[in-house]
Amino acid sequence: MIKKWEVKNKSNVDKRKLQEKIQKDFGLSNLLSQILVNRGIETEEEIRVFLNPTRADFHDPFLMPDMDKAVERILQAIQQKEKIIIYGDYDVDGITSITVLKQFLEERGLEVSSYIPNRLEEGYGLNKKAVEWIASQGFDLMITVDCGISGIEEVEYASSLGIETVITDHHEPLEILPNAVAVVDPKIQTSKYPFRGLAGVGVVFKTIQAIGKKLQLPEKEYLKYLDIVCIGTISDIVPLVDENRVITKLGLKLVERTQNIGLKELIEASGYRKIDSTMVSFGIAPRINACGRMGQEQEALQLFLTQDRKEAKQITEKLNEYNKQRQTIEKEILEEAIQKVEQEPKSPCIVLGDEKWHHGVIGIVSSKITDLYFKPSILVCFEENIGKGSGRSIPGFDLHEALGKCSNYLEKYGGHEMAVGVTLKEENFIPFKKVFEEVVLESHIENLMPVIAIEEQIDLKEITIGMVKELNLLEPFGEANKMPIFMFHNLKIDSIRSLSEGKHLKLTLKDDHLLVGAIGFNMGHLAEEYLIGDRVDVAGILEINSFNGMDSIQINIKDMRKTY
Repeated sequence: MIKKWEVKNKSNVDKRKLQEKIQKDFGLSNLLSQILVNRGIETEEEIRVFLNPTRADFHDPFLMPDMDKAVERILQAIQQKEKIIIYGDYDVDGITSITVLKQFLEERGLEVSSYIPNRLEEGYGLNKKAVEWIASQGFDLMITVDCGISGIEEVEYASSLGIETVITDHHEPLEILPNAVAVVDPKIQTSKYPFRGLAGVGVVFKTIQAIGKKLQLPEKEYLKYLDIVCIGTISDIVPLVDENRVITKLGLKLVERTQNIGLKELIEASGYRKIDSTMVSFGIAPRINACGRMGQEQEALQLFLTQDRKEAKQITEKLNEYNKQRQTIEKEILEEAIQKVEQEPKSPCIVLGDEKWHHGVIGIVSSKITDLYFKPSILVCFEENIGKGSGRSIPGFDLHEALGKCSNYLEKYGGHEMAVGVTLKEENFIPFKKVFEEVVLESHIENLMPVIAIEEQIDLKEITIGMVKELNLLEPFGEANKMPIFMFHNLKIDSIRSLSEGKHLKLTLKDDHLLVGAIGFNMGHLAEEYLIGDRVDVAGILEINSFNGMDSIQINIKDMRKTY
């Protein structure tokens, strides 16, 4: 697939002067200084907060919509020892949200229960059967975390059964908000909160921060949860800028010395030695998410709540097994989905359905299908005439907005621009698919193409190991703060071969007399397209390869093309 390379650094006199000033004032390399300029982090205060945020850099939680009402109602519950239940989601964001709020409230002397809908039987968000069960147990107050913003009917139903609701969420609201005691969501249109990008657990953190301030608690009473808040934030793929960066930068320091027994065991089981965003995204998140995907969501929550090391070890072993099962099922569905795509007429989008598919993993498969074909995709699994599906989009196409134009055929939908969930009747699948394809066609996404955002073109001879190591100051990496990709021009292939039965690519590249190693994951096929001596341009990440006690610079290739 042809990709467009876009170089961010369009050098000019003003930018060069600014880069030189940052380099001098902060004692940084010219490479890191240039990256900060490229990313619009230019003032002294912006650079300080980005590189070394402190607890003083959190926004005022009471700027959040309805935060004062939420705090007042929760404090009333604490004072009157009311029966409270937290209703959360089954993914990492939801599990960490429940963990933080439950433990914080229990430390205030409350007995707090939780409810997580089973992904396979109930799906995402509030549902009336769950509300009925909550009412039957005599709960006075329901607090939603990482869900609830679209539960208009369910909140009304809860109210009719005598349950009051406080909603904390971070998803996009519909035109009408639920009639709850409080609706705390930074994405509400009238919100004056300075940052819209918090994860669900981030909104929960702001809620306990607000309660802590109201009760005049020491800061440590809510800051101590930043390790768990950090895990949920990185895992939910929200933009790691502004307050999310403060949460994750400070939170990763706490993760290194976490007191949470379950998290300790999970880190050990992940096999990662370095505590960073990569460890969270690829070592922690898949194992927690696997519980919800396999219908075992309670196991993940119990892992974070347990005070027993032996139990934590046992649950961690189960999580590893669920993750292996998930990987096997995912591979099977992906192969079937690719076959269906290849058999169907060409379309600007991909909408597929099957009765055999596992609802818990189709979101991951949808993501892989979208990456493979660079088209919005929605995958649906059917059971008893009801289809439940997940969708993923491409940059430049708002999937949530597109679903709004097809809502007549949907029972329920939610999510955001890049990822959605849908529920529809099986009889409406074909009509929905047809209308959705028309909506996508009208958007002219054929003009979109995959883009590799390149920080700048650099000369390998000017890069030192120290400069590459300094790039770690940009951690944590994630959405809106990606690992920097650089362009290297006119390198000569000195050696080239495939690894792992043709899956990966291994090269040695030459820049004049300088040799540097390079690796291209899932790019093994290029070994047949390029020859020793070919001149190439490379887009890739700079990293350190440690071997036999020696450090060397290596390029992690993201794309490669012949030099013209």
